[in-house]
Amino acid sequence: MATVAVYNIEGKEVDKLELNDNVFGVEINETLLHKAVVTQLANSRQGTQSAKTRSEVSGGGRKPWRQKGTGHARQGSIRAPQWAGGGVVFAPKPRDYSKKMNKREKQIAIKSALTSKVNDEKFIVVDEFNLDEIKTSNFVKILDALKAPKALVVTKGKDEKVVLSARNIPTVKTTMSSSINVYDILNYDSLVITKDAVAAIEEVYA
Repeated sequence: MATVAVYNIEGKEVDKLELNDNVFGVEINETLLHKAVVTQLANSRQGTQSAKTRSEVSGGGRKPWRQKGTGHARQGSIRAPQWAGGGVVFAPKPRDYSKKMNKREKQIAIKSALTSKVNDEKFIVVDEFNLDEIKTSNFVKILDALKAPKALVVTKGKDEKVVLSARNIPTVKTTMSSSINVYDILNYDSLVITKDAVAAIEEVYA
């Protein structure tokens, strides 16, 4: 089993923690990591983009000029795509971009993402976030002490003080252990996680 240090919010090591190899020491499956990221980004698309084709724009019911003898190229409608105000060729229409990924694949992808953070020594365990007040500057100091300026902060349950203290920091995102996903884990340089959140993840994915 891999062993990582446990820090307090001052950045001092206070304990050691053994990680479950079934969750944090698996063989990294890059194919499923890629699939998980693509699936999540696709599912976040609204798919509401729409533009009108030449059959949907108004006007253009008659030829703008006669077929021959004018010196102009022949035209059938002022709403053809080459005209200003005309329809769009192959206009985008509302569509569903969502993709599916089965439960087993999701689990393997999350385990792979967590393992990659452990292997890169970017998996930072904190004993607890015992914040006295909601203050962004104090939370920035905590992250600086942990050497994790760009981090995904994971707590077991919703910690209101952590969420509100971190929400105005553009390089930080907070989430709960039950809501972790592959994209967020890979998107942030470091994963800062509480000790009880590690236990909760191991309980679910081991």
